[in-house]
Amino acid sequence: MAWDDPVVWILIIAVVVFLFGANKIPQFARSIGQARREFNEAWKGSPTQGQQVTSNSPPPPPPPVYPTTLQSSAAAEDPIIVAARNEGIVTEGKTRQQIASELAWKLKQKESM
Repeated sequence: MAWDDPVVWILIIAVVVFLFGANKIPQFARSIGQARREFNEAWKGSPTQGQQVTSNSPPPPPPPVYPTTLQSSAAAEDPIIVAARNEGIVTEGKTRQQIASELAWKLKQKESM
């Protein structure tokens, strides 16, 4: 009698249905599934529905907001802006990153000449 024989499994299922009744089997399967889920959550360390995650640390501060265009007072002191103006690049209405990339391109063009 081998366990991989389908007749053996059919007999085992028939005995289980006879002992527990057809109404109890879905409830039994549900309770086994719920127990398995709870076990997996406990094993992984994740909180369950009854537990609340508490933290003593305050929420992180929001990220700083940078202006999209440079202000005139900041532009006068920024060495990238000063260098860009010395190279003849118009800096009004552009972000610092745009100005830096234009300056790098212009300096590369100067080196290749």
